[in-house]
Amino acid sequence: MLNEQVRQKLIAIAGAEGFKDDPQSLVTHSYDGTPMLQSLPDGVIYPADTAQVSAIMKVLGEHRVPLISRGSGTNLCGGTVPVQGGVVMVMHRMNRILEVDLENLTAVVQPGLNTKQFITHVESLGLFYPPDPSSMSISTIGGNIAECSGGLRGLKYGTTKDYVIGLEAVLPNGEIIRTGGKLMKDVAGYDLTKLLVGSEGTLAVITEATLKLIPPPKAKKTMLAMYKDLYGAARTVSKIIESRIIPATLEFLDNPTIRVVDDFAKLGLPLDMEAILLIEQDGDPATVERDIAMIENICRGENAARIAVAADEEEALKLLTARRSAFTALARLRPTTILEDATVPRSKIADMVMEINRIAKKHDVTICTFGHAGDGNLHPTATTDARDPEEVHRVEAAFEEIFEAAIRLGGTITGEHGVGLVKAPFLEWKVGAVGIEVMKGIKQAFDPLNLLNPGKVFAKESRKRVVIDRG
Repeated sequence: MLNEQVRQKLIAIAGAEGFKDDPQSLVTHSYDGTPMLQSLPDGVIYPADTAQVSAIMKVLGEHRVPLISRGSGTNLCGGTVPVQGGVVMVMHRMNRILEVDLENLTAVVQPGLNTKQFITHVESLGLFYPPDPSSMSISTIGGNIAECSGGLRGLKYGTTKDYVIGLEAVLPNGEIIRTGGKLMKDVAGYDLTKLLVGSEGTLAVITEATLKLIPPPKAKKTMLAMYKDLYGAARTVSKIIESRIIPATLEFLDNPTIRVVDDFAKLGLPLDMEAILLIEQDGDPATVERDIAMIENICRGENAARIAVAADEEEALKLLTARRSAFTALARLRPTTILEDATVPRSKIADMVMEINRIAKKHDVTICTFGHAGDGNLHPTATTDARDPEEVHRVEAAFEEIFEAAIRLGGTITGEHGVGLVKAPFLEWKVGAVGIEVMKGIKQAFDPLNLLNPGKVFAKESRKRVVIDRG
């Protein structure tokens, strides 16, 4: 609980409407998109500009009060749960597009800006901002930057880090730093911009971002390739890339996900298929036609049972929307849905899916798998019930083995969701003890009092690697 002196200082900065500590506000900001995690903050504050963020940080630093910055709280790693109390800083009032520079093909925006609104505005100007997380209708640019969000277009266009070229951020002591700018080249010292992208609110509070824009593709085509053999789908992914074709989208859905998505979206998908690949190519019209024809030939060569090319833009949008709705569709099955992510080399996609299926069977849990096959990023998703502790324990044990399997196959514990609270015990599996110490040194340099999003990324105790039972 905040003492009255701190409360009054924060109200003086943000105004009576900009600071809340009533029970409803505290409960509303005690959780995020991650199931089964909740912790009450001591207050919630809504800054209107960078100067207010700086002033707030100075007050909280003086009184050693933790700060958790957040956008819409759609993250799935417990990244904005205030596990040590403190003040939650919500960036929604800072939601403006400050500039779109048509000469430099850049935009300057505030962190509370809705992702889809930004993409729509940029497209109305004849430009393109590729990062497209599935949560983009709700998520904010600041949240995307904090987690280094990916999306369906990540294979061809990259992720959020590839489009953030400058930042304004406030350090825990209230000092304001600016990194990068409207520059295509800048090697003046360490790349603080890239360091802050994906830092999950543990190093600084981002208050402004300069984003790179690109010309939009002139044409696009979307297709489905359906397989009765899981390995045929996986080989197709590898063959497409091996043929020097980089699709805009190359998505994977396993049979349980196909069934649920079809029931939700009413697309008439064949329910006897073990896997479906959703493939979109964009670019110059002639190149798109050539690539789609080559992809069709590859799919047939890997024994695709059916291939369907979307007849028009409306049908293509329906297919992409269905893929984006996979999590929503699965969430209808049981009271609790746990969506995870793990990434492996794309040549190991089939092996990883088989491992997920084996692990799910071993622990007697239901796990559906979909994800970004083109970049090896899979989303195993468990449907369960938080009111059944024994089942939840089995789900957690299954995910622990899934993370171990990803590491063993040359992958990582998270491709786009972040570490946060959920993956912190497993981070050392990926980066090693020395890597953890280097990261802690960076955290210490930025935040010596450990006030920014404490309890995240670094676990009190790392998990020991599990021994995989193949019995």
